[in-house]
Amino acid sequence: MDPIDEARLRLALLRDDSPWADLRVVDEAGSTNLDLIAQARGGAPSGSVLIANFQSAGRGRRGRTWSAPSGSGAAVSVLLHPVDVAPARWGWLPLVAGLGVVEGLRQYPGVPASLKWPNDVLIGDGKVAGILAERIDTPRGPAVVVGFGVNVHLTAADLPVPSATSLAIHASESALPGPLSRTEVVRSCLDVFGALYLAWRKGEQDQELAASYRQRCATIDRRVRVELVGGRPIEGTATGVDGGGRLVIRTDSGVQVLSAGDVIHLRGV
Repeated sequence: MDPIDEARLRLALLRDDSPWADLRVVDEAGSTNLDLIAQARGGAPSGSVLIANFQSAGRGRRGRTWSAPSGSGAAVSVLLHPVDVAPARWGWLPLVAGLGVVEGLRQYPGVPASLKWPNDVLIGDGKVAGILAERIDTPRGPAVVVGFGVNVHLTAADLPVPSATSLAIHASESALPGPLSRTEVVRSCLDVFGALYLAWRKGEQDQELAASYRQRCATIDRRVRVELVGGRPIEGTATGVDGGGRLVIRTDSGVQVLSAGDVIHLRGV
């Protein structure tokens, strides 16, 4: 067992130079995002963090659900109220979260995490973490709840889909030291995510964020198919991510710029 240490996380993360204002670890949650949304509507402050030792009904984009064995992953949700930021820039938040998780994991030697646009976290071609951002209204004003789940101790038999992976699987395949603790994974990811969020909120140029994002994005220069809600899939070569965080694709009919969609990296190209 690898319980998540609340006292250690509070000591490490609840600092004056951090956006995190409160942090709780619960034994079990259906969905940390849904639970934190309920708390936000009850008046919880910006910077609230909810972490579950076990999440039984995790949620992803397009209403997808998933679960993992108890103690095998890290499920984290945070509440943010960036009311002093222009609403047009809020679309960056899921990408900032993805970049934070990637850079948090890359702090550990031998973990070459990267991004699949917009915010899936990969090791090689396997998904090791996913992110869901949900905009809500609260008594304190508009807010965003951002949740991320990291596969830490999952075995190959535990993986929800064959295309997924975990930190433990990567460690065993790479002859690295034993898997990271869930407490360290959460601490590292929240620490980096918090620093990136503060830079974004203070008005850091989105072009700089885009440059950092592009450096870690494995989608760029890949042949991809993008599944769109209510539309036909688009296939082409991803050529970049623009200053608004949108994916730029070169297709046979011309260049298209996408703000949303599910990306599939096509093999062999």
